Amino acid sequence: MRSVGVMFLSLLIVLASACLSNAPAGEKTGTTSVPSPHTPETTPSSPPALSNATSPKISQQNVTSTTQTTPKRENSSQIQHKRTLNLSSVRSWAYWLQNASPEVIAKSGFDLIVMDYSRDGGDETAYTREEIAGIKRAGVIPIAYISIGEAADYRFYWNESWKTEPPDWLGPENPEWEGNYAVKYWEEGWRRIVFEYLDRIIAQGFRGVYLDKVDEYWFWAENGYDENWTAGQMIEFILQIANYARSKAGEDFIVIPQNGEWLLNYDNGSLLKTVSGWASEDVFYDGLKPSLWTDEKVPLLDRVVKAGKVVLVVDYLDDGTRSGEDLARILDFIEKARERGYVPYAALEDRELDELNVIPGVQPPR
Repeated sequence: MRSVGVMFLSLLIVLASACLSNAPAGEKTGTTSVPSPHTPETTPSSPPALSNATSPKISQQNVTSTTQTTPKRENSSQIQHKRTLNLSSVRSWAYWLQNASPEVIAKSGFDLIVMDYSRDGGDETAYTREEIAGIKRAGVIPIAYISIGEAADYRFYWNESWKTEPPDWLGPENPEWEGNYAVKYWEEGWRRIVFEYLDRIIAQGFRGVYLDKVDEYWFWAENGYDENWTAGQMIEFILQIANYARSKAGEDFIVIPQNGEWLLNYDNGSLLKTVSGWASEDVFYDGLKPSLWTDEKVPLLDRVVKAGKVVLVVDYLDDGTRSGEDLARILDFIEKARERGYVPYAALEDRELDELNVIPGVQPPR
């Protein structure tokens, strides 16, 4: 079987190399704003006494699910989209956060796109409902990126006074990502902001959300809080997000967390039952080298596949040269992902996610 895979790999390299000049270029489009949101009610619990952190692979805790609210009835247009945009049929996806073009996305051939709600993260460049509808009409599922474990100083909710007088829920700046700050995601003030954010995303017509920084529970566990509790609070937050969004947008609204797969070790089944799938970075490759996380991530992601949920994996392994070595690495990643039932996206090594990485004959598959 492995020799057949190698022959197939070699054939694809030849075919891909012959088609390299046909990749589409990114575009920029106009700007507009979105409707004002409605703020939901949330009541987070108080944190327990501080204790030493423990390993997420050892500690486990059952977490009780929140009660789902009955969703509103969908109109005929929404029902038509639901028939054509089926998550279970997704075989390709792309990740484009900076200045994404709805027109390019619609023509790209990908089944699903993870994109920001605006071109540059601010309200003034937010996509219109009509632009998102155009993506859906093309048969592409639009999913909105949102960080629920960090706040960013370029988002609509940011107040410049927070840099000198931060609210109780705002933590330190991430030294690796300037302008991004850890948040105490169990606090009411931050949860209210996230629900306001969800209202904007739902109003734009996105089919779901892509929840980044769910692994922030590690940060707080390393800074004095009990890891069982921080993991449990993150699980509870994800469940609240899913319940709230589906009460407004319909029960088929997609919720996909990114990274933090170790949360499944704390789950009593409610989290895996509630989410639509899981996404993970650096599963097989960390840049141009094999990932050190593969042996830990794969069993957890396999658990998601076994539950009948989609798994999206993105490795930043494309150096952009389209050399034989580059294509061999890309195809090896794609083959390994598909063998396990994951949906792969080979991203550029720079991790900027500022363009659609189309590899003719390879990504998206024809």
